[in-house]
Amino acid sequence: MKRGSHPDFDAYAGDLFGEMMLADSVAANNAPPERKPLSRFVPGIAICAIAGAAAAWLAQNYGVPIILAGLLLGLALNFAAGDVRTHDGLDATARYGLRAGIVLLGLQVTLMQIAAMGAVPFVGLALVMVAAIAAALLAARATGQSPAIGLLAGGSTAICGASAALALYGAIGRERIGQAQFTLTLVILAAASAVALVIYPPLAKMLAFSDAQAGFLVGASVHDVAQAIGAGFAVSDAAGAQATVVKLTRVALLAPLVTLAALWIARVQPIATSGNAARLPLLPGFILAFLALVAVNSLVTVPPVLVATALTLSKALLLLAVTATAMRTRTDLLLELGWRAVMPVLAATIASLGVALAFARWML
Repeated sequence: MKRGSHPDFDAYAGDLFGEMMLADSVAANNAPPERKPLSRFVPGIAICAIAGAAAAWLAQNYGVPIILAGLLLGLALNFAAGDVRTHDGLDATARYGLRAGIVLLGLQVTLMQIAAMGAVPFVGLALVMVAAIAAALLAARATGQSPAIGLLAGGSTAICGASAALALYGAIGRERIGQAQFTLTLVILAAASAVALVIYPPLAKMLAFSDAQAGFLVGASVHDVAQAIGAGFAVSDAAGAQATVVKLTRVALLAPLVTLAALWIARVQPIATSGNAARLPLLPGFILAFLALVAVNSLVTVPPVLVATALTLSKALLLLAVTATAMRTRTDLLLELGWRAVMPVLAATIASLGVALAFARWML
């Protein structure tokens, strides 16, 4: 039959073509998604691991704070992120490395350690944390920055430096804080913690603090966990033991702080979704896992070897996470931030030191 010999031929032909296209579309939608090879993660993870190993070597042989070394090496190697083949590995390391590292910190804290500290030091620790967060928020406001930036700087200073910054960044959201600002916050936190490690123990000795006072001072005001404990033992063994309890109590308060931070920032700096509704904050799953390990560690006697292994693995994962974050940061954006970006961390550091000094001197 010739085309056009039947009046309904064109209509039937159009219907047939439409059905064929629809069938092809349905088949394409029902087809299983294409699986990407796991090898796509290898380039990014490999270069991050090499930089992390170099940072560990510098820390072991030259006394450089390991987190600071990882940050600086990551920034120096961020040209590698220009190759798209590294993106999957770097992004996965930054995201999942930090979460796993924070979860493993739960094996370093027990509820009994917190209770053994006593009510008076706990009140002092709460005052130090409130002062750090308030000072950072005020500094951010005075320099024209958002509340989210002040919350990140203050909360990180109040808890445990880079680890808390990584957790808070996940709760606050990348929509509120750019990656360049976050990386600069990590750099300043690491530098401030390194300075505190050098200055605070001699300061405690100069003021003739007792072991309890010195331990509280460094445990409540030095950012990094390892450096806070090391600063305490630099004074004496008793001061080191006190600093360990105080610092681990700060670590245990990470979960409630992240929860409160997510709720507060959603009210003062909401993010509108496509439906013009503010996004409700959810407590990250890795924080719940952190709390679960704290509970397990409090109820069951975990073998010391396992605790030590978990701490080493946690440090390694957090090192890789901050190194990967630095590699994915544009250094030109860091330069554009200027001196104002430093002020919240600086204000929080000074406030925490001042309150910790005053409380240790007159209340302990």
